[in-house]
Amino acid sequence: MKGNGKLTVFLAAWLTLACPLLGWADDPTAAEVQTHLDYVWTLVAATLVFFMQAGFACVEAGFTRAKNAVNIMMKNLMDFSVGSLAFWAIGFGLMFGTSATGWIGTSGFFLADFTPGGDPWVLAFWMFQVVFAATAATIVSGAMAERTKFTSYLIYSFFISAIIYPIMGGWAWGGLYHGGGWLEKLGFIDFAGSTVVHSVGGWAALAGAIVLGPRIGKYDSKGKPRAIPGHNLPLAALGVFILWLGWFGFNPGSTTAGSKDIAMIFVNTNLAAAAGAVSAMITIWSVAKKPDLAMALNGALAGLVAITAPCNNVSPGSAVIIGLIGGILVVWSVLLIDRFGVDDPVGAVSVHAVNGVWGTLAAAIFNMEGFTFHQLGIQALGCITAFIWTFGMAYAMFRIIKATVGLRVTAEEEMEGLDIGEHGEAAYPDFPVVSEHGASSVFAPAVSKSALRHSGAVEVEPGR
Repeated sequence: MKGNGKLTVFLAAWLTLACPLLGWADDPTAAEVQTHLDYVWTLVAATLVFFMQAGFACVEAGFTRAKNAVNIMMKNLMDFSVGSLAFWAIGFGLMFGTSATGWIGTSGFFLADFTPGGDPWVLAFWMFQVVFAATAATIVSGAMAERTKFTSYLIYSFFISAIIYPIMGGWAWGGLYHGGGWLEKLGFIDFAGSTVVHSVGGWAALAGAIVLGPRIGKYDSKGKPRAIPGHNLPLAALGVFILWLGWFGFNPGSTTAGSKDIAMIFVNTNLAAAAGAVSAMITIWSVAKKPDLAMALNGALAGLVAITAPCNNVSPGSAVIIGLIGGILVVWSVLLIDRFGVDDPVGAVSVHAVNGVWGTLAAAIFNMEGFTFHQLGIQALGCITAFIWTFGMAYAMFRIIKATVGLRVTAEEEMEGLDIGEHGEAAYPDFPVVSEHGASSVFAPAVSKSALRHSGAVEVEPGR
């Protein structure tokens, strides 16, 4: 026997003895390989969705003023941290626990369904769902930026993650685990959350912005809105690119399975985002005579939100149309909401609520299995349900917070910036930040009372 032949025999004998000791006695079955792939893909997708927190933080910080950048970052850190604990303790059970009626889950609190040595799928599934809950909560941050008390923000982030989002989510998605929501039993289509995540976050943001009132100086004495530019549009653009990347976990990850289906979902997601950016750019270009970057960025987000519900049941061509319409809607919605006296610094209501509704309806309109008015009616019912539940609960919650611990910082703190007033630090300590005070410092150089009066700042009731 030649040398190579002896080596082959030796390796074969060694593997015969060693494989049982290493747990390789039997080749894994196709089902086992698929199960492991499902776990890996679900957790990778959860990681991508978690990265969206960084995207939201950058967008919100870039679209607001430098004196509030620390506050924005702190809120995005805390809504995920507080939200994770709230969803672990309460929200997951309400959303996916056993439900005899389809209205509310009654088991699975504190991840009670997991036992050592048991099926660990609940852990992977929970991880994917908690990043969705955090997304719904963080949407509210942008619409209420630059004037909200930090303690109040912590309170309502907990409540949204523990109660408002999970109950609506259970109605539409409870059957993904142990539940079975009444909306999903009707055949409601919302594959990845245009309504469940984005409209819920958007309607809560609208309620918060209304109760909170506009920023000082946003409207003049005649009620005409003034532009308050963000301090760092490149940072906002980076945030949108991060969100775009994260959406490749958000939508395809909602399969919670490593399957061929994710290919079309990837393509639809990308095409809708691109179409939304282009149509928003063209729309604002025709209105303002300039291709505005902020609107184009929100157009990309609008396309992403709109395709989230129908990403697995429409064709790529339909995804382009959905994104194009989303980009147009977001521009006109931002302009209209501004004129109605609702101050939304980042356009959260227009991006998430308005386009969440559009995307949910589009799931029926462009359904590859065929359009029916019955399905469109179910989609509309889901949208109306989300608005009534979320806006009603959020409005009551914000009113209670306002009447108890208070919702808004003082006028002095708002003019100085929440970074100093709420956190005692500045994002850019080497650069001056304008304040209403006559005092001048590295953070707050002098600003005259006449300049404030001209800006309309003194004409807004403090704390409104």
